[in-house]
Amino acid sequence: MTITPTLASPKILTGIRGFDEITRGGLPRGRTTLIMGGAGSGKTVFALQSLVNGVRESNESAIFVAFEESVAQIISNASAFGWDLPRLARKRLQFFDARLSPEIVKTGEFDLIGMLAILESIAQKSNAQRIVFDGLDVLLGLLDDPVAARREIYRIRDWLARTGLTGIITQKARPAAVDHSDSDLQFIVDCVVIVRHQVVEGSAFRNLRVMKYRGSGFAGDEFPITLTTAGLQLTNRGPVELRYDVSDERVSTGLPRLDHMLRGGYHRGSNILISGAPGTAKSTLAGLFTAAACERGERTMYVSFDEGAAQIVRNLQSVAIQLTPYLRSGLLKMYSTRTRGPNVEDQFGELRAMVRLHNPRCLVIDPLSALSSKLAHIASADAAQQFLDFLKVEGITVVNTSLLDGVNTDEATATGISTLADTWIHMSYLVQDGERNRALTIVKSRGTGHSNQVRELTLTDNGVTLTDVFVAHGKVLMGVARWQWEQEGIAARQRNEVASELKRLQLQLKQAEAAARLQVVQTEMEARSAEIALLARTMGEASDLLDTDRTALLEMRHADAEAMVTGPRARPATGPTARRKSISRKAP
Repeated sequence: MTITPTLASPKILTGIRGFDEITRGGLPRGRTTLIMGGAGSGKTVFALQSLVNGVRESNESAIFVAFEESVAQIISNASAFGWDLPRLARKRLQFFDARLSPEIVKTGEFDLIGMLAILESIAQKSNAQRIVFDGLDVLLGLLDDPVAARREIYRIRDWLARTGLTGIITQKARPAAVDHSDSDLQFIVDCVVIVRHQVVEGSAFRNLRVMKYRGSGFAGDEFPITLTTAGLQLTNRGPVELRYDVSDERVSTGLPRLDHMLRGGYHRGSNILISGAPGTAKSTLAGLFTAAACERGERTMYVSFDEGAAQIVRNLQSVAIQLTPYLRSGLLKMYSTRTRGPNVEDQFGELRAMVRLHNPRCLVIDPLSALSSKLAHIASADAAQQFLDFLKVEGITVVNTSLLDGVNTDEATATGISTLADTWIHMSYLVQDGERNRALTIVKSRGTGHSNQVRELTLTDNGVTLTDVFVAHGKVLMGVARWQWEQEGIAARQRNEVASELKRLQLQLKQAEAAARLQVVQTEMEARSAEIALLARTMGEASDLLDTDRTALLEMRHADAEAMVTGPRARPATGPTARRKSISRKAP
């Protein structure tokens, strides 16, 4: 996040994450800031880190004045932060050993005029903009006269104002009295920062609070401090504007049927929560997501608080999920550790530092509930929320698993991050007919018309599958019960097929019988038609024969033409007698 100091209140950035945000731009430029706190609270680290960041990020020069520890000790103690102080000391960061013995201070009247003159010369030569007086209270404590001590404090303040240097003074204070210290310094300086180191339930907590800041607004709450490999950082619990890019791109869950239920998978850069009781395959789903991300060639990070990396890899191999090739190629980074008491701020700080170091596109935290179950401190709970917001700003797709105690748990989460999750998948058990089966449901998925159906999750040597569940007689069936129901369904279908085939054969037989009867009727009809046609032909032939016989008879009788035309033909003879006469006439 880029902080731009306002012109109305000139400030200088410390580069300490979180602090520049709560002070709205850093420390007052050209003025004096007091860092007060007990032993081990981080006063020296804060002061030195602000100088290092100024040298590195702003190309400034700086001076560190040590009244308590030697320069060698300071450089050695800071080596854990990777600042490379020896290299910086050869360039723009000057160390000045100002330790004095009590004998020297008490001999005659003592003042800081000579030392300040030397420091001014160094500042002019190096064009320094910042200076730290570390452990000034050690020197002031050697002065028996409080008036003399107050005089030297004002001398330093005036010297800083005249030289234009931005000054930081560190001072010890008892933890119980740090908020009520009567030190003259806190009234003289322009900005007072209190750092506190305390133990709660056996765990150490560091906190920071800006007590005073002349000419500027600031967040006056107490903020947790985290010491990481990069130095000190704050968890900002103040109002944060949620501004980050969103994507319509989908990334695979690693399980095709789950992708289908989510209309293509998770949204890129989203926060996914997988909750459930122990053994419901939460880590398996996280492993599927990890393998799918690596398969796409994306840098992935897997953080576990339950198991070692080797054990996770071995366990996932039992369900055909192979992570070893990606570990060897460096595409996958795995980090396993145990939680350390209720103070999880340091661990979130370490996670943040590792994310910045490895720059993954996808991240798995398994389980996040291992941290958030210890969130007895409000600041720690806020640290979890801030970490998830940080991942969203970075565009990292993160899968968090959350362990729910008990077997018959509902869909509540002990982590308190369910409202932050963009997609929430809940795993549960169904105990039925002497079996325990795993069920998967999608509680929510923002921006997705997801499936609302329950699926059975099965784990085999060949991989992970999602199976449709059966509902029979008002009961959800899984496992053997579902298999038995399927077998009964198969048998019922077979019986129906046999009955249908018998019915088909019966209908075919009846159809054949009807066709045979129809054929008989058709044949009979054809016979009747032929008989009718024959009768008609016979009658016609008989009529023609009668005409021929009559004509022949008339000719034999030598009848006249009129008789042949109008004679008895109009009334032909009928009966047997006429037929016999006709036949007799034809005889030779």
